[in-house]
Amino acid sequence: MTVKRARPSGVHHGDLRNALEQATLALVGEKGPHGFTLAEACRRAGVSVAAPYKHFADRDALLASLALRGYEEQRRRYRAALADHTDPTDQLAAFATAYVRFAADESALFAITFLADLNKEHHPALAAAGAALHDDLTPVTSQIAGGLEEGLDLLVQVAAAAHGLALFHQEQLLPGARNSRAWAEEQAAHTARALAARYNAR
Repeated sequence: MTVKRARPSGVHHGDLRNALEQATLALVGEKGPHGFTLAEACRRAGVSVAAPYKHFADRDALLASLALRGYEEQRRRYRAALADHTDPTDQLAAFATAYVRFAADESALFAITFLADLNKEHHPALAAAGAALHDDLTPVTSQIAGGLEEGLDLLVQVAAAAHGLALFHQEQLLPGARNSRAWAEEQAAHTARALAARYNAR
């Protein structure tokens, strides 16, 4: 009589990529994007150390896949924020709020997207995804600033302010009662409006 071998326990092949990505997100949430090894991600996912190479060339390739997901999630959120308004200044303020909100809601994705030091020359899809965000937002900022170059300047200024507030909130560096997500979101929107007003006043 032929005895069937029991199927090995663990993650099935069809779930491997997602399992590794989820394990990596959890590790990044605990240790940051530089604080773990690929072997740790494998252990967390319950797969062998050889398993990742079915989908990812190395640890950076795994992080790049998640960074691309981060850019895609940002784009979805930013488009939704813009669609809720018709006035360009309101749209810019909504984008700034959505930036801080994304960092709070998806802290691991945010860290991977911006703090993992991924080489965009080695991962060109990331550069393309970042450019797509600019393409969505520059029509708004250019309308406020009166031209494409000025609009790019305004976009960088607003994004930099929102990014700084997002990081300060994540690291609990905002003083006293200001150390809240609501305050960070409010200040991001306020800063966006103030920067837009400088161009409108010209």
